[in-house]
Amino acid sequence: MFLPIKRQLFEYLKLLIDSPWKIILIFSVLGLFGILNHSMWRDEMNTWLIVRDSDSFSEMVNNVHYQGHPLLWAICVSLVRNITDNPLIMQLFHLSLAISSISIFWLYSPFNYRQKSLFTFGYFPFYEYCLIARPYALGTLFLLTFCATFNYRQKTYLMAAFLLGLMANTNVYPLLVSLALSSMLLLELVFNQKHRKTYFKQAKKYDLSLSIVILIVLYIIAIYIILPPGDSNNHGGLDEGWVFYFDFHRLLIALVRLIAGYFIIIPSSSQWLDFDLILCALIAVFIFGLTLIKLVKKPLIFWFYLSANLAIFAFTYVKFLGSTRHFGFLYLTLITAFWLANYYPNSNFLVNKFKLKSELLNVVKKWHYIAFMIILYVQFLGGIIGFSRDALSFHFTNPYSASRQTANYIQKNDLNNEFIVASEDATMAALSGYLNRKFYYPELQRIGSFTLFTKERQEISHSEVLKQVNFLLKNDQSLAKILLILNSKLEINETNLNITPLQSFEKSLIRNEKFYLYFLSEKI
Repeated sequence: MFLPIKRQLFEYLKLLIDSPWKIILIFSVLGLFGILNHSMWRDEMNTWLIVRDSDSFSEMVNNVHYQGHPLLWAICVSLVRNITDNPLIMQLFHLSLAISSISIFWLYSPFNYRQKSLFTFGYFPFYEYCLIARPYALGTLFLLTFCATFNYRQKTYLMAAFLLGLMANTNVYPLLVSLALSSMLLLELVFNQKHRKTYFKQAKKYDLSLSIVILIVLYIIAIYIILPPGDSNNHGGLDEGWVFYFDFHRLLIALVRLIAGYFIIIPSSSQWLDFDLILCALIAVFIFGLTLIKLVKKPLIFWFYLSANLAIFAFTYVKFLGSTRHFGFLYLTLITAFWLANYYPNSNFLVNKFKLKSELLNVVKKWHYIAFMIILYVQFLGGIIGFSRDALSFHFTNPYSASRQTANYIQKNDLNNEFIVASEDATMAALSGYLNRKFYYPELQRIGSFTLFTKERQEISHSEVLKQVNFLLKNDQSLAKILLILNSKLEINETNLNITPLQSFEKSLIRNEKFYLYFLSEKI
């Protein structure tokens, strides 16, 4: 009598365990816990401040133009800011993007249960592109949605055009991946007769031309906003601008960025030749070559993977060496290649072209699977460590930035109404966002919140900061004292000022987002 009921309960339990929604729910709950404990840093809050303190949409566009990022993330932030002035709403929106990406991945990707689980809680989806509110999550969502809707290209290119165009408007790395995918679609339309016949039979007459127009317009907008204005001093982390000469050491550094995308490490060395650097470069080339051979029976995917990686490598070499977060799209390019490969039958075109033997292909297939699983496990380990370090920072470890602890102290001690001088201005965005107010920036000699790296802005010393504080106190009779916030300890004893240290907040993973608070007043 009870046997059928037990069997039914067992089936329900098995369905629950195997259900993708279980993992999605766990990801969502942990993600919410993570953002509630994450201390935002300047790069996150700067966009919020641009949206908050720009007087018009055109001014916002002009300010974003100096950031080196396209406009889409700022537009999204401006929409959610209509709900509340609390920057937490930006984090919640960012979390919804990450959850949407993971949901699409679980519901539509061809990977097995273990691979999906490892990817979900990997470094980029679970930590970097989930807890840290930046435009990369938008790019990830559009990329995975493109993969899930790839078959629609047989009827219309409009969806692909919108997704690739929007992806391009999130960040320069998604832009490069988008260009590689667009070139792949173009090659398919030109050389795949079967696909071309199917498409023209089902698509509307205006579909192709309209799709091309939409894509080109969105690409132009993205590139225009990314390229900085003439008076910008923001070189994207590279003081010398563009590098069009050969530098072997820089070549090695650019090569190992593939390691950053796959294994979350960036070996660095100031030496021209370094064993670790050369070893990592060889590993990067090996994995890259192994993957190309693995994809050789899928010529279009082979081209996509090759062109996307070469584009990111070229940008890395000539312009911006970047940090770990920038190279998540190398990892996502790998995931995308394997996902899209499932849409295509095998072809021997490149196998015959390169005269590859079946024995080699079988060996590569075996060893690439091992390499791919190692990458997934390393990503998973990095995700757990990164998430735990950040989400538990308020209780056990250093917070990502000392900004929120500093803001809490200022609010708790009723200091938010004081006249605040803050330096260095570029590190103060998170404080301005949490306190919902502006500061006086000595670098600009005026009140501000976000930072634009223009020629107007000048780097200054603590001595110059104190001179400006002294000037403000002497020329404004309403100021009896000034609250000074620095991102490094004040070592100067200014004879014309009374300097009273208040508090310091030195626990921060971001090395220059530690904060030191002082009260300054004139000596009588």
